Amino acid sequence: MKPAAFDYIVPGTVGEAVGALAEAGERARILAGGQSLILEMRCRRCLPELVVDINRVQGLDRLRVEDGGLQVGALVRHRAFESPRVAPGPLGRLLSRTVVNIAHPPIRALGTMAGSLAWAHPAAEWGAVAVGLDADIELRGRAGTRTVAAHDYFHGPHRTECRPQEMITSVRLPLLDDTVGVAFVEHRRTRAGFAQVAVAVALTVLDGVITQAFIGLANAADRPVRAQVAELSLIGAEIGASLCGPALFGSAHFYPDSLDGHPFGHAARIAAEGDADPCARPYADVEYQRQVVAVLVGRALCQAASDRQAHAGHDGSAGEWR
Repeated sequence: MKPAAFDYIVPGTVGEAVGALAEAGERARILAGGQSLILEMRCRRCLPELVVDINRVQGLDRLRVEDGGLQVGALVRHRAFESPRVAPGPLGRLLSRTVVNIAHPPIRALGTMAGSLAWAHPAAEWGAVAVGLDADIELRGRAGTRTVAAHDYFHGPHRTECRPQEMITSVRLPLLDDTVGVAFVEHRRTRAGFAQVAVAVALTVLDGVITQAFIGLANAADRPVRAQVAELSLIGAEIGASLCGPALFGSAHFYPDSLDGHPFGHAARIAAEGDADPCARPYADVEYQRQVVAVLVGRALCQAASDRQAHAGHDGSAGEWR
């Protein structure tokens, strides 16, 4: 099918873009990468009367570190995050491990983080990272700029805090210090499909004890969620020196029963039962969905602990807690 007829403008400034949105309201859509919008328009599931192409708006492609965070402009493409050097330390590693799960190279060359958050698909990887790290999303409208925390931004599938007269101008992710281990894990039914469940984890570990935990889940509910109950169960928990080897933490075959009595096994079950709110799907009932959440949270926690250990060392050597 072909899209229904629509008007098309290419503003040169954010002011021009939000001015057009203010006039058109719910009849307008923003075009950045267009990886989801164009498909929806072709299938006539989305019928905008006006498409506002922001690709020529100056300054929206900036990616910079400032004030303890990574500021990601609305036109920064997915592929910018493929190198772990995109941000200092653990944040760069987390972003690079996340982005390779997004579609394939042509999509990553055009799609944007801000566009993914604006589209708000429950399975989108950036949603898990944004909610898990408690990112800030900057929205600009004719009335001015406001900042919304990621956990307040998502309202449900394709529904967000962004008003029809507003657009995302940037996303701010907090930097993570060197005591943090990170991981991103997801499961797909097919190589080309959306994530059945995706998990982003950041663990702060000092002397083998977890002092802070962030767990973001995608496609475990009708929106990205932060597994706060599971996080709380990990605070103060000892990982245990005997369980820190790569044979366990580097394994892709973790199941909750693999660590009976260990904080990771306990947290994995809590995330599945207390934080996730999955719905039944044609290929999986709710019980199965919860099992997937438990398995992936456990694997992500193991990998985050392994990542922390690999970059630890009070004397500069890897493999020792500090």
